[in-house]
Amino acid sequence: MSEYQYYEFVAIDRPLTAAEQNELRAVSTRGRISASSFVNTYEWGDLKADPRDWMRRYFDAHLYLANWGTRRIALRLPASLLDPALAATYCVGDSASSFVTNEHVILDLHSEDEDGDEEWWEEEAALAAIVPVRAELAAGDTRLLYLAWLLCVQNEELDEDALEPPVPPGLTQLSGPLRSLTSFLRLDEDLLETAAQASAPLTTKAPSKAALAKWVKHLPAADKDEAIVRLLRGDGARLQAELLRRYGGGAAIETAGGGRTVGELLAGAETRWAARERQKQERKAAEQARREAAAAAAREQRLDELAADPERAWQRVADLIATKKPKEYDAAVTLLADLKALSERDGQRKTFRARIHQLCQEHARKPSLLDRLERAGLYVSTAS
Repeated sequence: MSEYQYYEFVAIDRPLTAAEQNELRAVSTRGRISASSFVNTYEWGDLKADPRDWMRRYFDAHLYLANWGTRRIALRLPASLLDPALAATYCVGDSASSFVTNEHVILDLHSEDEDGDEEWWEEEAALAAIVPVRAELAAGDTRLLYLAWLLCVQNEELDEDALEPPVPPGLTQLSGPLRSLTSFLRLDEDLLETAAQASAPLTTKAPSKAALAKWVKHLPAADKDEAIVRLLRGDGARLQAELLRRYGGGAAIETAGGGRTVGELLAGAETRWAARERQKQERKAAEQARREAAAAAAREQRLDELAADPERAWQRVADLIATKKPKEYDAAVTLLADLKALSERDGQRKTFRARIHQLCQEHARKPSLLDRLERAGLYVSTAS
């Protein structure tokens, strides 16, 4: 299988200038470049640029896929909307790291699978499904950061005695974009469910139109003028996050104190996995027993029908064999197996053995039939 890599970058807070697009074009002549994105695939070679540098200079979101199992998501937020120290509290390993530029905080999340990607993604839709988590984080929802920390736990990048950071509410109520992110990064469901036990319900609600209108009415005129200018200059997404933060009093969604150790979380996930596997085996055994009981009941019904007129069944066997067709031979063997079972049930083994011996003698020159009888445990040597 040839190698395959997919790169996608998106500019959200502001469009790329013509000069910036030309800079990207100088790196890749094949890439699909616009004022809001860069997309390219590689089957031979690679992107001749550092994605981290492009995130510093141009873009707000980046997704990378490789068919040898690497997946990557990077998100850039203004430092005014994401405290660098808060990001560093949660992004503590190789799987989840953060770094700071003059104006931004950039999160870099990785997932590796040495066995390669058996489950492939619709590349063009993957980033679009995930990127709304950036707006959630900008609005103060720290679930993304906690999931990033949990990814480091899953990949054993922390000491087992290390304590978890504050746990945000709503880990049992992940949004669609957060769900897409956990799936993309292969975050273990048992580990997530274990962590979510300490997560309070999510109680925040989107403000109503009436509440926002009332709040906007009391904003200073200068603030409204500035907001309109920024909106017209293409700063809509960042402006929205800042205003919603301001509407909520500038407070992030309240988190609960952590306190569990990494080892406790991993042990809890292992316990959940073992319980789920046990339940799966129990369900599998119950289903197997159900199928066997149904098959036994069906066979008993067939035997009862055969018992009503066994000679008719033996005649049917003779007719099937007379066709000299492999498919009909198979049907004859199946019917003979039922006749054998009937003889065992009704204490007629000796009679059945005599008849099957006679049948083998009569068809001694049909090796294909005899082979089928032998494989079914029905063949009686003509010498016996």
